[in-house]
Amino acid sequence: MATWQFLVILVKIVLIVGIFQGAVAYMIMLERKIAAWAQDRVGPNRAGPFGLLQPLADGAKMLLKEDVIPGYVNRPLYILAPAIAIVAATIGFAVVPFGPVGTDAPTVSGHAIEFQIAPNVDIGILYVFAIGSLAVYAVILGGWASNNKYSFLGGLRNSAQIISYEIPLGLSVLGMIMMARSLDLGEIMAWQEQNGLGFIPAWGILVQPLGCLIFLISAFAETNRLPFDLAEAEQELVGGFHTEYSAMKFGMFFLGEYLHVITVSFLMSILFLGGWDPLFFDLGSNGWISAVIKVGVLFFKVFLMVVFIMWIRWTLPRFRYDQLMNLAWKALIPLALLNLIVTMILLQLFRGIG
Repeated sequence: MATWQFLVILVKIVLIVGIFQGAVAYMIMLERKIAAWAQDRVGPNRAGPFGLLQPLADGAKMLLKEDVIPGYVNRPLYILAPAIAIVAATIGFAVVPFGPVGTDAPTVSGHAIEFQIAPNVDIGILYVFAIGSLAVYAVILGGWASNNKYSFLGGLRNSAQIISYEIPLGLSVLGMIMMARSLDLGEIMAWQEQNGLGFIPAWGILVQPLGCLIFLISAFAETNRLPFDLAEAEQELVGGFHTEYSAMKFGMFFLGEYLHVITVSFLMSILFLGGWDPLFFDLGSNGWISAVIKVGVLFFKVFLMVVFIMWIRWTLPRFRYDQLMNLAWKALIPLALLNLIVTMILLQLFRGIG
């Protein structure tokens, strides 16, 4: 690998990590504003104009708080758990395309600058799912190492929930994978862009509506967000797996959760909302202006998904645990299998569609 290629990858990693970790701070403020709007309150508005400095104040408070480690915890695993949460949430972005890749990527002095940390990974979506599933270890280890019954119950609930909902989550995207004939997120996006019927796009939400719905519901469960936050459930488990955590270690769990929300929003936008396809406009295949617009379109869709996820959190009540399990095993998994079989039959009958 040439030196300039290594430097480009390094710059992309620094940019992605910096942008998303900074975005998490303002996502928390956005969520507090949405919560205030849902509850007919004003929300944070004291720190700086319109409360825009509130995330900085929250970050400073998190860093300066005393880091309490109870004497009865399993210290190595107790410290390791939040580290796993943040690492698993961050490295998943390695294969997510944030803009044009491959032959569509803009160039500098004849060298293509691809908007992806690790381009041309043929198993991109498989990698994201595999890395995303590692986050459950953070919750299990945190719950067990805390030596607290509330934390332990939270960890147990989360492990059962993640295992249950990973099945429909994986099945829901198989339809799009079969249509695009690729596990590469960039190629799945390109298929949606190139296979529209006249002015009707071939976005996943239109060609795989059931798969899209199953993916969305399962993604809520995977991110531990309401109405699927039974691993925390403040009214029942105090705070669940992170009851014994404070200061920056609690912040790392929080950061990991919001990074998962961003990852899920990217996957939803790429797999089912056409990625950077702006609908009704042809942005061309290369050039920096086209690339910047495509990045803007994709990030706008991701932003809308993040707002939607927050809106749902402050709209729906939490499921009971039996309802949570019944939804996964008695509804989502059979529906996902049905969707897969119907897609296979239709593709076999109309083979030319792909």
